[in-house]
Amino acid sequence: MEETKFSDYLCTTKFFSALLLPLPGAWQEKDITDQMTHQPKQIAVIGSTGSIGTQTLDIVAQRPDRFKVTVLAAGSNVDRLIEQAMAHRPALAIIADTNKYARLRDALAPLGIETASGAQALADAMERPDFSTVVTATVGYSGLEPTIRAIRASKDIALANKETLVVAGELITRMLLTSESSILPVDSEHSAIYQCLVGEDPATVDRLIITASGGPFRNLSESDLEKVTVADALRHPNWSMGNKITIDSATMINKAFEIIEARWLFDIPAKRIEAVVHPQSIVHSMVQFCDGAVKAQLGVPDMHLPIRYALGDATRTDAPERRLTVADYANLTFHRPDTRRFPCLNFAYQALEEGGTTACTINAANEVAVAAFLAGKLRFLDIHTVISATLSATPFVSRPGYDDYVATNSEARRIALAEVKRLAL
Repeated sequence: MEETKFSDYLCTTKFFSALLLPLPGAWQEKDITDQMTHQPKQIAVIGSTGSIGTQTLDIVAQRPDRFKVTVLAAGSNVDRLIEQAMAHRPALAIIADTNKYARLRDALAPLGIETASGAQALADAMERPDFSTVVTATVGYSGLEPTIRAIRASKDIALANKETLVVAGELITRMLLTSESSILPVDSEHSAIYQCLVGEDPATVDRLIITASGGPFRNLSESDLEKVTVADALRHPNWSMGNKITIDSATMINKAFEIIEARWLFDIPAKRIEAVVHPQSIVHSMVQFCDGAVKAQLGVPDMHLPIRYALGDATRTDAPERRLTVADYANLTFHRPDTRRFPCLNFAYQALEEGGTTACTINAANEVAVAAFLAGKLRFLDIHTVISATLSATPFVSRPGYDDYVATNSEARRIALAEVKRLAL
């Protein structure tokens, strides 16, 4: 790909515009309007029983004067969803696993809470008029269709499902051109970048620097990586996350996905986005400007802050969580990631170089490979092997529409499953 000067790039794009990220003033005006009417912001939380979803509901419980949940949706954890619905009394609760629906319905019917099940019910719920913001906290490809439906319905989106922009960033970008929707990032890295950019002239931005903890294996040799177990991979040194994202952190493909996501969120060329390993997870990301200055957002490794910032329309509210202290940032270190030991990081630049359905294929293959690893059917290093083999065998579409993404996702999963079977332990 030919090197492009950032100033030239700005001439043909809408960096940091209302296309994806709202201008801070616009969000603040909305927030002021809500406060003047004394009406809590009505939100939907999809993926409510996962790590981001439960932390979102913590914030709602802390500030019932500001937030009200009207829709809750979960994948299969019906007991947790029932508990959440009883506590927050939404208008609608949805379980994606249709086999769990009867239990949900029977538990919530006495409370007058509407219930539904299945992926289609979740997608349809995004067009309901009783909420203005949706927190997309699902994991993986499943977040794509609900996000698309929310954009069509002009909902604002607090985006925690990075795969939406990984799989179909170009499509989402086009859709937002004709929608009143805005996306505010929930991922700590992208929230940090957003916060660093507030008040800055986008023409002065030189590069984005996304930090990575390095996961549990950052100090292991290649030979040691061949022997790691599922239990080893799930012991993240800093963050408490779901199993899938924890494995993605261990392979560092999560940073590949975050680079892709940053490209679409901030409209920055891929070559001006990089990852650095920062084991302490205190600096969540940085922005370097044309004069050499670097701005960073620091905080304890806790997702409540970026969730609260997104829900609060890019305004700051009081928080009960532990604050950063001098002891936390007395010794901060950074180093370049080793792409020989963690080759999945390279998929970011391959996906952005090739465009089309490449990232969709990578995501589908990764989801299959991670599930196989967690089930004890695949070695840790074979995750990269499965993704590479799937990329080589999956048909490529250079200018995909939604149906192309659906077809590519399906075909890539079929090929990845066959590769898992070939490599199975």
